[in-house]
Amino acid sequence: GVPPSKDNWTHQYCLNGIPGKKCGTIVLSAEELGNCRDYATMQFCANKLDKKDFFGKSDPFMVFYRSNEDGTFTICHKTEVVKNTLNPVWQPFSIPVRALCNGDYDRTIKVEVYDWDRDGSHDFIGEFTTSYKELCRGQSQLNVYEVSRDKDRNPSQSTSLHYMNPYQMNAYAMALKAVGEIIQDYDSDKMFPALGFGAKLPPDGRVSHEFPLNGNIENPYCNGMEGILEAYHQSLKTVQLYGPTNFAPVVNHVASYAAAVQDGSQYFVLLIITDGVISDMAQTKEAIVNAAKLPMSIIIVGVGQAEFDAMVELDGDDIRISSRGKLAERDIVQFVPFRDYMDRTGNHVLSMARLAKDVLAEIPDQLISYMKSRAIKPNPVPPAYSTSDHPQTNPV
Repeated sequence: GVPPSKDNWTHQYCLNGIPGKKCGTIVLSAEELGNCRDYATMQFCANKLDKKDFFGKSDPFMVFYRSNEDGTFTICHKTEVVKNTLNPVWQPFSIPVRALCNGDYDRTIKVEVYDWDRDGSHDFIGEFTTSYKELCRGQSQLNVYEVSRDKDRNPSQSTSLHYMNPYQMNAYAMALKAVGEIIQDYDSDKMFPALGFGAKLPPDGRVSHEFPLNGNIENPYCNGMEGILEAYHQSLKTVQLYGPTNFAPVVNHVASYAAAVQDGSQYFVLLIITDGVISDMAQTKEAIVNAAKLPMSIIIVGVGQAEFDAMVELDGDDIRISSRGKLAERDIVQFVPFRDYMDRTGNHVLSMARLAKDVLAEIPDQLISYMKSRAIKPNPVPPAYSTSDHPQTNPV
């Protein structure tokens, strides 16, 4: 065997069930336990879980996983099954913090939700991730999680919204092209930072919610819409799409740029294309409320057939978005569902023109509202062009 180090250690043993034949290898990976002696007592409930049973409702239970230093996960707790409900309330349970996260409060905790089946073929309902640090906040908006499914995430499968069809663009690419080709005309150098969120990145498989589509962390800028589309298609070949889906990191990313230029010389527009699943609603609301003070707007285009209730809430047309009792200074979000713009006759040019028109409809007023709130006045109109200023040397 290999002597244990102070971090990780690995032993390998050969199975010799049949004399003279190597039957396989067991790899035992171990991690040094922290000295934390705390216990955590928690209780969870859920609302509107997916219905999995043909007759009746689901029989949900939860499985908790501790993340290991090598990127794998180990089951550390299972709840009881709550029968025939989509709104379960599980019993409180206690667990050693060492078992939950090895005493590392920031370490990822993965939670999966299943519908129990008598034959053991439990149906996957969805999952979310958290940390003990977040759980310690107790009952609050910040501890409400969207249970997301990782189905339809493989771009090589025709069921995926990211499916790379050789004959036509997918919904993400169509929405990006329709809106982006108009937005780009308001940018002088046509260089755009393009970010992805919700994927495992090479080489170590870490999950990121703010990664450059072109793979260049130092320079995430893409040349025009064609450059963004190319980076998007390339990223689908290199990253593994993965939940949860967090919006707040990209909103805060753009907000940091906008915060640095508040004199009216620049205005930022963030275009988010999403299937509507959001795992950090509370954090996203807080990010938007903070961004409403800055020279920026957010366009959200929802693709797919999901319910977009959360996106409508972020839009704030009916009820102004708020976080921790604080209202957004102004409405900066415009949401439209992509499916409403699919022309049944197949006229994509016309339907995409309608999409772009409606998506951009609120941007002028949002820009003006920011400028007026900061008493920023437009620059003087440049002098009119005159041919006398540039006499022809060879008149015809």
